[in-house]
Amino acid sequence: MTSRPAHGVNRRRAVAALAGVPLAVAAAPAAAGHARGERRASTLFIAGDSTAAQKYADAAPETGWGMALPFFLDGRRLTVANHAMNGRSSKSFVDEGRLAVILESIRPGDLLLVQFAHNDEKSADPARYTEPWSTYQEYLTRYVEEARSRGARPVFATAVERRKFDADGTALPTHGDYPAAMRALADAEDVPLLDVQALSLALWQRLGAEKSKAYFNWTATEQDNTHFNPPGAIAVARLVADGLLYRGVLAPRDVRRLDDAIPDSWITWPKGP
Repeated sequence: MTSRPAHGVNRRRAVAALAGVPLAVAAAPAAAGHARGERRASTLFIAGDSTAAQKYADAAPETGWGMALPFFLDGRRLTVANHAMNGRSSKSFVDEGRLAVILESIRPGDLLLVQFAHNDEKSADPARYTEPWSTYQEYLTRYVEEARSRGARPVFATAVERRKFDADGTALPTHGDYPAAMRALADAEDVPLLDVQALSLALWQRLGAEKSKAYFNWTATEQDNTHFNPPGAIAVARLVADGLLYRGVLAPRDVRRLDDAIPDSWITWPKGP
């Protein structure tokens, strides 16, 4: 069973303070009812990269946080459609038609949760690279406009941090200007922002250089400081669910288990598609 690090203060207030958001709750996203008056569960679509993506048996124990997010949501009210894909940037996700696939299914009252930066940073690869204050923001704006044009609600999540510490044990940011560019665009476009970059950096700092290894895909043959194992994916998914609640995107009835330990055994890796 995954153990959760002690926070020393009320966890939810700490999350809200780090994210710079008020402790307020707004209404949950609307959902269209069926002809018989039954409520349709809304869908939370994830557009993102390998840190969030579904992993399969050949990649275990690597785990995307999107695989763990449903543990914290009431599936009767909100289901997860995880379209995050390894190696994609905000640009390549669009250029490959992956956003178009989401837009074919998204409906009024649904959510589009967008997390990119890891691969946008790869300046040597023109198929993926974006510049934080120009093309990155331009592509993110497209996600916003396309979601809103279909009656869905866009939500931004700054890129989850890698595990990187200096010699003094200080957790270091690795995403350059990309989080700041997303924050600025979220403010300009009135898009709810989950500051996962700041929250995850604070979490790695609390854990420290050694204990944080237990949250990443460190195995006998690999020392991966970017991708997660089950405990790491669960921890980041919890930050995302907390953020959705405290940004007023979801209501308390939409979430569950925010203060509960989640067994690692709940994570499963299906055979490849």
